[in-house]
Amino acid sequence: MRNDLAQQGFSLFFLSLWVLFIEMGMAQNTTIPVNVGVVLDFDTSFGKMGLSCIPMALSDFYASHGNYKTRLVLKTRDSRRDVVGAAAAALDLIQNEEVQAIIGPGSSMQANFLIVLGQKAQVPIISFSASSPSLSSLTSQYFIRATLNDSAQVPAIIAIFQAFEWREAVLIYVDNEYGDGIIPYMTDALQGIDVRVTYRSVISPSATDDQIGEELYKLMTMQTRVFIVHMVTPLGSRFFTKADEIGMMEEGYVWILTDGLTDLLSTLDPLVIDSMQGVLGIKPHVPRTKELENFRVRWKRKFQQDHPKDETSELNIFGLWAYDAASALAMAVEKVGATNLSFQKTNISSNSTDLDTIGVSQIGPKLLQSLLSTKFKGLSGDFQIFDGQLHPTAFQIVNVIGKGERGIGFWTPKNGIIRRLKFTNANSNTYSTSKDNLGAIVWPGEPTYFPKGWVLPVNEKKLKIGVPVKDGFSEFVKVTWDPNTNATKVTGYCIDVFDAVMGSLPYAVPYEYIPFGTPDGKPAGNYNDLIYQVFLKKYDAVVGDTTIVANRSNYVDFTLPYTESGVSMIVPIKDNKSKRAWIFLKPLTWGLWVTSACFFVFIGFVIWVLEHRINEDFRGPPSHQAGTIFWFSFSTMVFAQKERIVSNLARFVMIIWFFVVLILTQSYTASLTSMLTVQQLQPTVTDIKELRAKGEYVGYQQGSFVLGFLKRMNFDESKFRIYNSSEKLAELLSKGSANGGIAAAFDEIPYMKLFIAQHCSKYTMVQPTYKYDGFGFAFPRGSPLVQDVSRAVLNVTEGDEMVKIEKEWFGKKTSCSDDNGSSISSNNISLDSFWGLFLIAGVTSSLALIIGIAMFLHKHRVGVMGEDSVSTKIKTLATRFDQKDLSSHTFRIPDQPYSGSTEPMAAVGASPSVTNCSPRPSTFSNQTIKDISLSGEQGTFSSEHVVVRAQPHLVGNHRQ
Repeated sequence: MRNDLAQQGFSLFFLSLWVLFIEMGMAQNTTIPVNVGVVLDFDTSFGKMGLSCIPMALSDFYASHGNYKTRLVLKTRDSRRDVVGAAAAALDLIQNEEVQAIIGPGSSMQANFLIVLGQKAQVPIISFSASSPSLSSLTSQYFIRATLNDSAQVPAIIAIFQAFEWREAVLIYVDNEYGDGIIPYMTDALQGIDVRVTYRSVISPSATDDQIGEELYKLMTMQTRVFIVHMVTPLGSRFFTKADEIGMMEEGYVWILTDGLTDLLSTLDPLVIDSMQGVLGIKPHVPRTKELENFRVRWKRKFQQDHPKDETSELNIFGLWAYDAASALAMAVEKVGATNLSFQKTNISSNSTDLDTIGVSQIGPKLLQSLLSTKFKGLSGDFQIFDGQLHPTAFQIVNVIGKGERGIGFWTPKNGIIRRLKFTNANSNTYSTSKDNLGAIVWPGEPTYFPKGWVLPVNEKKLKIGVPVKDGFSEFVKVTWDPNTNATKVTGYCIDVFDAVMGSLPYAVPYEYIPFGTPDGKPAGNYNDLIYQVFLKKYDAVVGDTTIVANRSNYVDFTLPYTESGVSMIVPIKDNKSKRAWIFLKPLTWGLWVTSACFFVFIGFVIWVLEHRINEDFRGPPSHQAGTIFWFSFSTMVFAQKERIVSNLARFVMIIWFFVVLILTQSYTASLTSMLTVQQLQPTVTDIKELRAKGEYVGYQQGSFVLGFLKRMNFDESKFRIYNSSEKLAELLSKGSANGGIAAAFDEIPYMKLFIAQHCSKYTMVQPTYKYDGFGFAFPRGSPLVQDVSRAVLNVTEGDEMVKIEKEWFGKKTSCSDDNGSSISSNNISLDSFWGLFLIAGVTSSLALIIGIAMFLHKHRVGVMGEDSVSTKIKTLATRFDQKDLSSHTFRIPDQPYSGSTEPMAAVGASPSVTNCSPRPSTFSNQTIKDISLSGEQGTFSSEHVVVRAQPHLVGNHRQ
């Protein structure tokens, strides 16, 4: 009995636990369904891929997140490859299914209406394939682009153009929303690197093969050979099949695919791949992971099970974006929760349409914010929405070779073109566009070099080169006609240079010269008219002595110049003998003459002040002292001074002054010698202002741009005279302005040098030279030849070929030595060249003067302290300054020790030995015996207040 009761108790206990576990499991398995719409084209491979990837994403997501309470329930609708069908499907999902988000549609054309619909209902529209940049202009916050904007690949394509230095491009794109969206971005980016878009080829999605072929034939007649193709299959497949058929996949062509077609290369027919050999493509880089490879295998198996009748398809990046978009939406819904999944209905009137009855999602704003903040690592890489769309991390550059594609490099926003991503330094900020970072490329036609990007149009055999017809200066360009055959022959320096340049190009360019003249052999216009013919496409280029100027560059592109640049003035040489008598004044400017004279006087005065009290050479009557000042100072100019200098301060001043005088005299001598030597080369006019002020006539070459230059220099147009040859120019210059000629001519340096070489003894060039760019070859704007020809110009001008050409045309024309034709620019020596020397001399002499005066005042301060008035003090100081400083060693008796006394009077005992000594010349030479009065045994030099004790025999000697 007890056993039965115990057994029943245990049974009831286990039954209760079993019921409890079942209830807990049911509670845990309770999930909240959230309706999500999917709008795709069911009958396309693209739609089928999306319809298989999205459920697989949700299955994988909830398998790894079984504890999540929300579950996305997919409500699929077929958009039927139609914009209206996509709009109707989305409207049905929002109204009838009350979906909280819509994944899709598949194309950019279908997305326009859905974006507006999502904004109105506050339902996020998540597209993994609508990549057109034009959709961004709708500015709807409820549009989430879970794919890359087409404009994101533009910088990668630009980097390829920079790597190979192509200068022209043709854009080929499909005529729909997808094709049009990228074109403005691509065009602006190409123009930003000076690449000209020569043509835009717009192809309808429904174009027939014949229509595609007609467009391709048009492209074949153009010179541009770089094509950017922006379209998707099946149009892209038919396009390249036709291009290969008509011969546009041969050597010289360059084809670059955007990601719309590059991402689908793996799905194309092998015959289409064969027709695309050598094509380059850009596509987003997807890092390889184990999860991705596992998913590929599972997806391919599931796709074959769901679509057994379809051909085997390959998973592409759009399928990966669909997978990641579904995963991101599941994460966002779980974050928001399912608290209120209803739609708020609007008031409906009798006249309302279906659009007016659309409700507003209550969790739409929260779901949008949750989507924007969702971040994870998906199958396609890092998934995070910035500004409503994914942002690129890297693009892979591929080359179609053999049966498929081969990666040749990568492009990243930070590093540009790189060979391998794994070797990229994360800290490197170097942006590269070097083609050396790319792998080996097989171009169409398999050439051994990369295509230059353009060729001569097949419908034109030769370039038409316009050349000027002119009467003079035939050394540059000369056109001659054969009257028998009516054939023209073009020769000259410019022609030989152009032939050498074109011959150095790495490819052959056929061309012919066509003179720009009338049937009777006269010029058909000026040089501007000739240049304008290139703009009108009558000529393919202009070759001749055409100068590169700004206004002409508005119509053509010039190559680099091949001659010296600049406009100069040429004038007759004069030999002005009437002014040679005063030529010695010309080496120095008047300012320097005056400054030098003032300093000579000043230095003389300083020396006189320092030497007057201690040196007999600087003493005497006032007139004698004034003369000494001028004589001494100016005699230093030739170092002919006779006066001795005994003061150390004066000696210091003279050392500096001798240095200044030496430099000044040497410079004067050199300048005067130069003037005397080149006096015969002095021009009649040295300044353009002088010509204008005097109203002189000036000349310019016929048809030259120099006419505009003279007008800008404010010359009177009535003072212009024209010449067309060097002979005419020489005639005008020889006559002079007053006799029907000209005072000066303005022309470019090449003409001037040629003229001077022929008439160097009569004329010369005068500076300044006005800057211009020299002679250049003119081509149509944007011509790809300009860059190659400019490089060839550099090669020719830097080599021996240019020397030979110049020697052939100009070497035999000269009749003078090289230096006779040099331009004149003679300047006098001005104070600017010597102000430093004068500053040193002035400072040192002033300092010595101040020190000398200070020493004098200090020495005699006691003698003037007792004076009352200032005038008396000054008078006393002046009197004492005029007296000899007998304490100086220069006035002591020979062999008498120097007392060093500062007193004005001194008693000195004379020894008998004095009788054997003769007086010092500097001391007694100017004294007479009458200046001495004797008294007994004492003699007194009363005039200088010096008492000298003398022996009787000394007096006797004097009396004798």
